[in-house]
Amino acid sequence: MSGSADAGEKHDDEVLQTVVVDRDTEKGDGPVIGYAAKQSFTATKTDTPIAKTPQSIAVVTKQQMEDQHVQSVAESLRYTPGVFTEYRGASNLRDEMFVRGFSYVPIYLDGLLLSGDASYAQINPYLLERVELISGPNSVLYGQTNPGGIVNAVSKRPQETPFHEVELSTGNRNQYGLSFDISENIAGRNDFFYRIVGTGISTDLQEQFARKKGYAFAPSLSWSPDKTTKLTLLTGYQKEPKAGYRNFLDADGTVRPIVGFGHVPRDFFVSDPHFERFKREQEWVGGEFSHVFDNGLTFRQKMRYHEVDMQQATLTWGAGTKDPDTGYNTLISRIASDGEDIWKQFASDSQLEAKFDTGAVNHTVLAGVDTRTRKRDYLWKRDRHVPSISLENPVYGGFDFDSLELPLSSREILDAKQTGTYVQEQASLGRLNIMGGIRHDWADTNLDDRYNSMRYRYKDKATTWRAGALYAFDNGIAPYISYSTSFEPALQAPVAGDSAFDPVTARQIEAGVKYSPLAERLILTAAYYDLVQKNVVEGKWDPSIADTTYQQIGKIHNKGVELSARGEVTRSISLVGAYSYIDSTIEDTIITTELDKTPSRIPAHQFSIWGVYDFLSGRVEGLKLGGGLRYLGTSWGDNANSFKVPDVTLVDAMLGYDFGAARKDLEGLSLQINVKNIADKRFVASCANAYACFYGDGRIIQASLKKTW
Repeated sequence: MSGSADAGEKHDDEVLQTVVVDRDTEKGDGPVIGYAAKQSFTATKTDTPIAKTPQSIAVVTKQQMEDQHVQSVAESLRYTPGVFTEYRGASNLRDEMFVRGFSYVPIYLDGLLLSGDASYAQINPYLLERVELISGPNSVLYGQTNPGGIVNAVSKRPQETPFHEVELSTGNRNQYGLSFDISENIAGRNDFFYRIVGTGISTDLQEQFARKKGYAFAPSLSWSPDKTTKLTLLTGYQKEPKAGYRNFLDADGTVRPIVGFGHVPRDFFVSDPHFERFKREQEWVGGEFSHVFDNGLTFRQKMRYHEVDMQQATLTWGAGTKDPDTGYNTLISRIASDGEDIWKQFASDSQLEAKFDTGAVNHTVLAGVDTRTRKRDYLWKRDRHVPSISLENPVYGGFDFDSLELPLSSREILDAKQTGTYVQEQASLGRLNIMGGIRHDWADTNLDDRYNSMRYRYKDKATTWRAGALYAFDNGIAPYISYSTSFEPALQAPVAGDSAFDPVTARQIEAGVKYSPLAERLILTAAYYDLVQKNVVEGKWDPSIADTTYQQIGKIHNKGVELSARGEVTRSISLVGAYSYIDSTIEDTIITTELDKTPSRIPAHQFSIWGVYDFLSGRVEGLKLGGGLRYLGTSWGDNANSFKVPDVTLVDAMLGYDFGAARKDLEGLSLQINVKNIADKRFVASCANAYACFYGDGRIIQASLKKTW
């Protein structure tokens, strides 16, 4: 909202009035001005104020993502309580995160499933309007879900107000990129609007020879023949000929030094540039339709078809052995692997919403049916008979990888279907807001393990529910309490010969308080939760077979506290702050050494704060200064709690300048510089066990020049 230095009070008042109008018309799936969203569709599937929803909701707005120059959906949630993002460190193959102590939290796109615990689907954050996190079990509206919560990414959509943006970016690690965002109405038509969003990036990664290179487009078209009807077509294509890099490191050399050698360098590349390959291609097409009837009923329908094709070849870190030349454990064995993972999925959600009053009680009733079909074709080959590599003197090449014929190690065909019906009631009586819902699901999973000549069929059905109440005082304080349940059929194959896994179930009780004054763009939340998951399926990397095996271990009990602050403290200051504490315990397991222990990778404490100061007047008008601090507490390196991963504090910074504040003819032109992990700290993000540790990302510098009009 910067203007010329000599702008008077009348001009400032006019700007503020325009902003207030825009903010009052905010939609739960639309743009947000600033850092604090007021509305959300994700938690209730109705356009409901966040301050009146009895559940933890965090919305990362486009403004925050732009200020932090985020490069993934996971990164956008770095400053959100209860979320351990990027626990695989610099590995960037997909958006993986822990929420309330549970990993593989599913990613939804516009309310429909995009990726779960195995899919490599990943959407570029530049294509998004907002990223939302709904913490806790959410099966009542979404069917089979992770008990930690769900992440819903909301696509950029056509806007009635024309918008144009072009951005050039560059940075360290030979980074450069180009992005554009254009939204217009079709010439001569006031009922058709389109938007085309595109982005491309090429950058080196932390490890030598590793690179990320790709581009994405998301065209969309909206038709609104009248105020009661709207149809939006949402499509996308994303291709990454170099989609990233992932490998595993031992605790020896990362958490603790190798005797006689020290720590493994962060840029050490255990694979070979002549063999390494990671490609990914995605395409999706979907749509949303809504119609409001004269009697107050609203019908909505969403559907999307999505494909992702991932191809990878890599040499994986095996184990450290003695180098005969030095006597130190610096000779690393390697396992060659090569394969393809193809997912095809279709999802739909049909809803009918009714709003009516009975006396002094206002009702919003939602009924719906959703379905999803997921098909997976997975093929993987492995061979341990490849040359080792020295940490002290790595030599690449010298091996005929082209003639390497890897033996088959896994071949699985998955066909998973789910259908669910749900009903939800939101009622308000004065300041009291009550929410309740119930759902029944039918899930049919067929897993054909062709490598072991085994077939598994899971026919599961489950009824899940939730209930909650919130009392909204006039001063913006709103205490609440809720109870919710969830279930997920296990999609993993057990060890050959074992029986099929039972569905994973969970229940949670949550109590908290929200503060969201009506006249301010600010929301403060505090929440306590008690969350139990049963029939937990755990994957373990087994270096003896160079593969992951799965076991159903029992019950995990998580209790925690989350504090959050988000919004505009003043006209110049935007702030995001978060603190979370979790007490996680394995209460039932078939592995005796893990009973009553804390699961690996879960830091008990996390703290973060990010702030931006926008100079709106004076000689430095147009200047923006931002900075953030992220604290990641200690975590256990394995479920037996035999070693710890140290804590770390990271610092980020941002500097921006709007040239339009100095010269009218440069209006819309801005420059921004971001630095992440300023001190370039070497740290271990997490360890799943002594053979699966991950370095976090070092210093990243990014500069972007943007023009909007």
